[in-house]
Amino acid sequence: MMKMTVPTWLTIARIVMIPVLVAVFYLPWKWTNFAAAFVFAFASATDWLDGYIARRWNQYSAFGAFLDPVADKLMVATALFLVVQSHPTKWMALWAAVIVGREIAVSALREWMAELGQRKKVAVASVGKIKTIVQMVAVTLLLYQAPVLGIPVFSVGEWMLAVAAILTLWSGFEYLRAAWPALREQAHAGVDTQ
Repeated sequence: MMKMTVPTWLTIARIVMIPVLVAVFYLPWKWTNFAAAFVFAFASATDWLDGYIARRWNQYSAFGAFLDPVADKLMVATALFLVVQSHPTKWMALWAAVIVGREIAVSALREWMAELGQRKKVAVASVGKIKTIVQMVAVTLLLYQAPVLGIPVFSVGEWMLAVAAILTLWSGFEYLRAAWPALREQAHAGVDTQ
């Protein structure tokens, strides 16, 4: 029987919040930008919280370990699609494409490394954690959009998203560099057996 822990329930809640985010984003009311930003920020907080609970009370499960990154990627990709749809500029589209593309590529790399029994070589690095924080704050600001105390929140979010995209490429390179010896070994093994 599958083990359902508190962190796993928080991860499931994060997935359930995805259609809520979309619905709130398109409501025809003035406060929807605040609501959408709140839903995304709350989902981001549950991402931190489920990891904290898992570490603090040793509530790990194989299902939770699989589902957590999936929930994160779905939430971020959905939010980025909403932002690009409402502000379809070439730079916004580029940053979103870099972030989503890297997430898909790193997920595939992790899966392949797991097949080789070397998943730990592509564990989350510190630059990846920094990227996640910058990305979550950027997307929250982009969803909120409205100025606060004269501060152009949306413009700040745009610049932070650009920084997040650069950090995304950097962390993706770090993952690839960590996996490179195993990739080369597998490539040579494939050549030798043909």
